[in-house]
Amino acid sequence: MHNPSTPAQVTAGAVVAAFLEQCGVKAAFGVISIHNMPILDAFAQRGAVRFISARGEAGAGNMADAYARSTASLGVCVTSTGPAAGNIAGSMVEALTAGAPVLHITGQIETPYLDKGMSYIHEAPDQLAMLKAVSKAAFRVRSVDNVLGTLKRAVQVALTAPTGPVSVEIPIDIQSALVAMPADLSPLPIEAALPSKAGLDALAAYLAAARRPMLWIGGGARHARHAIQRLQKLGFGVVTTTQGRGTVPEDDPGSLGAYNIQKPVEAFYQRCDAMLVVGSRLRGNETLKYELKLPRPLYRIDADAAAEGRCYATDAFVCGDAALALEGLADRLEAMHYKADPALLTDLRAAHDEAVATLRDGLGPYAELVRQIQSVAGRSFNWVRDVTVSNSTWGNRELRIFEPSAGVHATGGGIGQGMPMAIGAAIGAAVTGSGRKTFCLAGDGGFILNLGELACMVQEEAPMVIVLMNDKSYGVIKNIQDAQYGGRRCYADLHTPDYALLCKSIALPHARVSRLEDLRGQLDEALAARGPFLLEIDMLSVGGFKSTFAGPPTNTVTQIPALAK
Repeated sequence: MHNPSTPAQVTAGAVVAAFLEQCGVKAAFGVISIHNMPILDAFAQRGAVRFISARGEAGAGNMADAYARSTASLGVCVTSTGPAAGNIAGSMVEALTAGAPVLHITGQIETPYLDKGMSYIHEAPDQLAMLKAVSKAAFRVRSVDNVLGTLKRAVQVALTAPTGPVSVEIPIDIQSALVAMPADLSPLPIEAALPSKAGLDALAAYLAAARRPMLWIGGGARHARHAIQRLQKLGFGVVTTTQGRGTVPEDDPGSLGAYNIQKPVEAFYQRCDAMLVVGSRLRGNETLKYELKLPRPLYRIDADAAAEGRCYATDAFVCGDAALALEGLADRLEAMHYKADPALLTDLRAAHDEAVATLRDGLGPYAELVRQIQSVAGRSFNWVRDVTVSNSTWGNRELRIFEPSAGVHATGGGIGQGMPMAIGAAIGAAVTGSGRKTFCLAGDGGFILNLGELACMVQEEAPMVIVLMNDKSYGVIKNIQDAQYGGRRCYADLHTPDYALLCKSIALPHARVSRLEDLRGQLDEALAARGPFLLEIDMLSVGGFKSTFAGPPTNTVTQIPALAK
C-alpha cells in the first residue's frame, strides 16, 4: 500500500516531459521508437506537449528548427538512436548554420551494452562524436540522477547566444527508470552577454564622426527591433541579411530590406561613410563570396567574440548581446544630439527602388505571382522557403515580411527542407495562437525529398499553403550548366508525380495553376482551407523567368568552355 508521505514514482521520461513543459514547450517533433517510448508515453499521458509524428527524423529536425525560428522559442525533436540519430544529421547542420535553438533528445541503447561494439540493435559507434560534429554541443546522460541536470544545461546552452542546436543522449534503461518527480523543474537562467562600456563609448565616438552610416542587420539581432528603430530616428540606414529579414518591416522607407548585394546597392554603399554589422556572419553567398564592397570603416557587434575580423577586417568590435549593445549605443548618440545626413535615406530609397525594378523586370510573368501572394498574405504570416530558383530569384527578398520571426529559409543550402520546415512553423502558429498562415515556397526537385511528410502535414491539419514551382527539373542546375558548362545538360530532368492524383490519395486539397489569370481564385481557395493546401504552379505552361539565375552571384564569373567535338 502506498504511503502518502512517500513521493510518487515516475519514469525519467516523465521528468523529461515535465521539464520541457516548464521551458514553455508547446509542441515537439519526432518519430516514435523502442528507444524513446518512455518520453513519448509521458507526452501522451501528461497531455501538455503536442507531439507531431513526422515520417522521418530528417523532416522532424527541420520541423523543430522552423518551430524555434518562427516562435522565437525552444524547438524540440525526439529521435531514436543509431540510424535515426544519423538521419537527423542534415537538419541539425541546417539548425546549426541558422543558429536555431533546438533541443535534440535521442535515445541510446541500454547502458550495460553501450560502447561495447556488440552490434546491438540501433547502436552507432561513437554516436556522441557524430552528434557533437553537427550540434553546438552534445551531452550523454550517465545515470538517472543527472537526467534533469543534463537537460537543464543543454537547454541553457541552446538558448544562450550564439544560439544553436544541442543534442542529448538518454539510454533507454535510464528513460524507463523510476524516480521521484523533482521539486525544482525550473530551467536555468539565460544570460545575455553584457557589452563593454568602454567599447560602446569608443564605438559611439567613431559613429558620431560619420554622416552617412548604415546598419547591416543579421539574424543575431532579430530581438533588437526597438534599439534599431532608435538608431533609425537618428538617420541610420538599414539593410538586412536573409536571416535578419523583418527585424525592420520591409516597407520601411529607411530600409533596403534584404537587397544587400545588388549592383545599385553596392554602388550606394560607396557613398556611405560607415557600416555597423550587428549579429551577422557576413556569409559568402550574401557578400559575393566576401568580395562585396562594403562601406569603410566597418564596425561589428556580435555575441560571439570569434566574429571579430571574420570574413572582413574589423575597424572596431564590441562583444555583447545585440539589443543591449544597440540600446547602449543609441543612449550615447542621443546624448550627443547626433543626426545623420538626411540625404542618406533619399539615396538609400533610390538604390532600393532601382534594385526592386530590376528584379521585378527579370521575373517576367512571375511578377504577378509575387504580387498576388503579397496581396492575400497581409502583414502577419510565415514565409518559409526551400532552396529553389524562385527563392533565389525573388523569395529571399521581394515578397516582403514585417516581423522578425516570420522568415524561415534553408540557410545551409540543402534542398528539400522547406516543406517540413513549413510544417514546424505552421504548428508553431497553431499552438501559440499567433494566427499566422504559413506559406511555403518549394521547387519540384527538392520537394520530393521529404514527400512522406505530406502525410504528416495532412494528419496534423497544419494551416499552410505550399506554393510548388514545378518545371519538372532542377532548373538552377540547367542554368548553371548553360552558363558554366557550355550548355551540356545532364542529370537535371526529373520524373515528377502527378500532384493532383498524389494529393487526392492522401486527402490533400490541391489546385494546379496553368494560367496566372486564374491565380487569385485559387489562392482564395487555398486560404479558405482549414488545414494544408498544395498550390502547384505549372511553370512549363506559365513560362520562364525573363532573367536567368545561374547560382549564387559573385563579382567574378568563370566561364567553362565547351569541349571540342
